This record gives sequence, C-alpha cells and structure tokens, in this order.
Amino acid sequence: MMIKSKIHIWNNMLVKGFLLFYLFTFLPLNAQIGTWRNYLAYSDIQQIKAAGDDIFVLASNDLYQYNKNDLSIVTYDRVNGLTDTNITHIAWCPKAKRLVAVYQNSNIDLIETNGNITNISDLYTKVMTGDKTVSSIRIDGIYAYLICGFGIVKVNVERAEIAESYTLNHPEYPTKLPDEDNSDYEKYIDLVKTLNPDGPKYNYFGFMRFHNGKLFTCNGDYNHSSGIQILKDNQWEFYQNEGISDLTGVSYQGAYCFDIDPSDENHIFTGSRNGLYEFRNGKFVKYYDNNNSPIEPFDGVNKEYQLVTGTKYSQDGSLWILNSSAPTTALIKYSNDTFTKLHHSELMKLNTNKSIPNRSNANLCNMIIDSQGLMWFVNDNWVTPALYQYDIKNDAIIAYESVINQDNTKIELSHIRCVVEDIAKNIWIGTNHGPFILERSQINENGSTFTQVKVPRNDGTNYADYLLAGIDITSIAVDGGGRKWFGTNGNGIYLISADNMTQLQHFTTENSKLLSNIIQSVAINNTTGEVFIGTDNGLCSYISDATETNTEMTSDNVWAYPNPVEPGYTGPITITGLTLDADVKILSSNGAIVNEGRSNGGTYVWDGCDKKGRRVASGIYMVATATSKGEKGTVCKIAIVN
Repeated sequence: MMIKSKIHIWNNMLVKGFLLFYLFTFLPLNAQIGTWRNYLAYSDIQQIKAAGDDIFVLASNDLYQYNKNDLSIVTYDRVNGLTDTNITHIAWCPKAKRLVAVYQNSNIDLIETNGNITNISDLYTKVMTGDKTVSSIRIDGIYAYLICGFGIVKVNVERAEIAESYTLNHPEYPTKLPDEDNSDYEKYIDLVKTLNPDGPKYNYFGFMRFHNGKLFTCNGDYNHSSGIQILKDNQWEFYQNEGISDLTGVSYQGAYCFDIDPSDENHIFTGSRNGLYEFRNGKFVKYYDNNNSPIEPFDGVNKEYQLVTGTKYSQDGSLWILNSSAPTTALIKYSNDTFTKLHHSELMKLNTNKSIPNRSNANLCNMIIDSQGLMWFVNDNWVTPALYQYDIKNDAIIAYESVINQDNTKIELSHIRCVVEDIAKNIWIGTNHGPFILERSQINENGSTFTQVKVPRNDGTNYADYLLAGIDITSIAVDGGGRKWFGTNGNGIYLISADNMTQLQHFTTENSKLLSNIIQSVAINNTTGEVFIGTDNGLCSYISDATETNTEMTSDNVWAYPNPVEPGYTGPITITGLTLDADVKILSSNGAIVNEGRSNGGTYVWDGCDKKGRRVASGIYMVATATSKGEKGTVCKIAIVN
C-alpha cells in the first residue's frame, strides 16, 4: 500500500512538472468541441427595466443585464438559458422579483437577477384562431397582464403560471389596468447607451466569407439597411454605414454581397440594391452606378434599383460583377479602372415588363471560382432557376437550366440557391429539392448529368434514398474533413460525412442551441473548426471536430487541447494540425496503446478513455501519428490529472 502511494505521488510530481513547462510554452486553448456560441446585436435599445441594483435592457430584440454596483454586464441567449429568440417586450415585477420577457411567438420566460430562468409555454403552444401576439405588458402586484390581439392573458409571475385569460367580448374583460411603465427608459437611457455588450450592430448575416482569420459578413438581401461587419478575435469591426447616402443621393440599402481584394484585404467592393460601393480601410471611397459604369437600373431609370447581386475577384485582380434585372447585360468586368460589358444571351431570360423587351435574370448570385479557374454562379429565381459555368479565359458560358439526375429523371426546380466546390473538385448546388453534384469528370467531358447521392437504407433491402431529398437547401459549406454542412429553409442544418453516406448531425432549434431553423448562410473557420451559421434570428456558431489539414506533422504544428486535462473534466480532448486521414495512436508512458483511429481532416478527438471505455489514469500520454505514406512520429504530449 505504501509503495503504491509513493508511486502515485511520484507520478503526480511528474505531471505537475510537465504542466509548468507546458503552461509557459503552449498556445492558447481553443473552445471545446460541441459547444455553441451566439453573436447577437445589442445596438438598438428598445426597453429598459430597473430591478433594484440591476437594469434589464431589451436591445435589438436581445436581452442583457447591467449591475449598477460592480458595473458588470450579463447577456442572455439560448446558450445560457433563454428558451427562445426575438424578445419583443419586457417588464419587471417587483413583488415576484422576476422579469417577464415575451417573445415574438408569444413564448414567455421569467428571469431573476441571479440568472434563474423559468419558462411558461402555454400561450405559445395553445392552438387558437385569435391573434396571440403580445403588444404590451402591465404589472399589478404579482400579476402580469399581457395585452394580446384576442384579449388579455393574466400571468401569475410568482407561481409561474397563466392564471386567467379574457377575450374581448368576455363579460369579465378587465377595463382598468395600470398604464405600461416606461419611466425607466428616460431615466437610464443615457447610461445604457454607453454600456452595450460587444456584438454586431445588426442581426442580418445572409452573406458571409471567412478570410485570413476574419469573418466578413453583410446582410445578404435587398431589404435591410446595413453594411459590412467583421469579426476577429471575438471583437467586431464595422465598415462605414452612416453618411453614404448623403454622398451618393441614393439609400445605402441592401448590402447583398462583397468580395475582398486578394492583394489588399482592406479593399472591398460591396454589391447592393442600388449599385456598387468601394471601401478602403473601412471607409467608403467611391460609388458606381449607371452614371460612371455599365451598371443599370432594372427599368433604365430608377437609381434605387440597380441590382448588383454578385461580386468576385479573379486571380489576375479583375473584379467580376453580376447586374440582375438589367436591360442590356448581366456580366461586367472591372480591371485597371476600366469596365467591360460581356454580353451573353444565356443570362438574359427575364421578360416580365412589356415596355422592356428583355432583361437579365432576376437573382444572379453566389459567385465562386473553383480550383480549375472556372467561375460558377446561380440564378436563384423561379422564372429561370439555373447554374452557370463561366470560362474566364475564353469568355464562354454554359447554362445548366435543367437538372437531370443519373437515373435520367428531370427534377422540376423553382430555386437553385447556392454553389460550392468540394475537396474532390466536384461542384455542388443547393436547390429546393435537395443537393445535387456536377462531378468533375462530367465537367471535364462537358457533360450535364447531375448526381443525386443515393444513401442505402441498410435494412436488408436493396433500397436507397436520395440524400436530403425534398429539403430546401439554402447554403453549403465544406469543412476541413471534406464533410458538407447543409443549411436549409426551415429544417435547420445538416452535417453529412465526407463520403456523403452518413448523416452525422442534424441541428434544429428543438434539439440544439441553434437560433432558428431558417439558415441563410454558413462559413467555416477551418483553423479552429468553428462553424458560423447565419439565421433569420442572428448569428450563432458551433465548434466542430474537423479542421483544415497540414502537409506534414511536427511537434511545432500539432497540439492538443485542453492540455493539461484537469480533474473533473470529462469532455473531448482534441488533437489538431494533423494531415488528411492521419493514423493516430494515444500511448501511455510505457508504450501501451490506449486509443487509436484516423483524423477528421486535421483533427482527432479522444474521449480520455482506454479501449475498454475506462477513464485513463493520471500521467503523460504521447500522441503518435502516421501519414498515409507511412511517415511516423510522436507529435505532442497530453497531461492528464485525475
């Protein structure tokens, strides 16, 4: 017994010695795989409610709490306890010491100043023909009266239950209620204007690109007045938005897309509802419309509708522009301060106004340039849904206006929404009937058959189902492991394996912290594995278990986190910086293999257990790897303290 104790003490001393060395030499720890994070706006202050030493603030339909004593700020969202998204009204109930927060869908949360949250879902889930939308809240004692379209709902805030409800024609409909108390707004508005939590200005993320460690975003539609927002190192930067309309004479409306100059990441062109905007170092420098460029209004006159829906730089530094619903041309090249109109009849199929004989297609968008130098984009419009391949060198275009799968079945589509290239150089499109592949062999042979992936049922039959058949795919992103993330219009987001045969994840608002099931865009930081998901309720992210690969593995570019693994931690241990399909072995100090497998892209995840599922003992564990070519070596060590 004494011998075992001494050995245990000696092992702990070795571990602690390693930890001291490690803490001074290792890189910062990464976020834990499988965790969610929200990036919400708090810029538009809507309501303020005082709660003793605390102040609750509803801003941009999101909630935060400010303490007047210690000046701390706490934000609330689905990750840390809120039941829903998009809060429309709040009210403080002094008697019950709870904040009543009502969502747009009539769900109700009761929030205490210590962060405890209790949900009341009865109004949200109740099936009724009347309008349940809450227009205001009145507090009387322990009760909150919710003024709805159909009548009034009386909530017992202390007991967290709905006490009664009254319809407008009910004989007991209460007619004398306290006025809604908005006095805290005037009292504290100057204070909270200077105390907004860090976050974006807007909750619109319809178009996103990850570039050089930064997430570049814009709203991605015609309707919202917003500009470029950039996330780097958990801090937000904002391109100029104010004052632009005064200089151009048109509203800076609908930042639909952008692209980053490959020679200068601070030089960006943004396409919008009413023309093309140039920015340098976050400042607006020039506006392009039908006065100084070939960009045209849809009717040749209205400057508020000069639809620049696509912008993309090619390798030679030329900027390519898509002008939707334009009278004479859709594709424009801008190079060396010169615009060139490129006429292609394939892009001029829209004719909805008899006074204009022809116009370019209505929503030409989502431009990419693949690994072969070919440009791809889509027309996401029901009149002529199509995929386009443009040969930049030869000014030649191929239009794929019908999708016929490998079974010779023509798929009737109303929308082709997005296009992306996978690591095998195949082209994927997202449609309202699911994803389809134009395989590289088909492209090279000028073929036009689209592959609709068949997933075997594995139920003893020979039957198979098409991958995500009938699901409206709005966005596609490929991670470092070659896996596909499919954003959908109402079905959340799917993660499909690199071989396309396995559904690895399906995140919805019901089973995860996803902000909405309507996904507008997806962008991935392949260095960290963080998947950014733009929804109609704002931006959130998920830390995935796949990162980009290294060409070689050394002790300088492969590391593990968390490291050290401290007592009580039972989450995943991540090894990152590996080569594609690396063979990984976790070895004990005496050389025994406790775990082994293959990397997912550049990442391998270990649960901290041996092959029999038992938690390993305290000690130093070596990570040994081998490439697909058989090159072997020990690349890092992991310290575990139990």
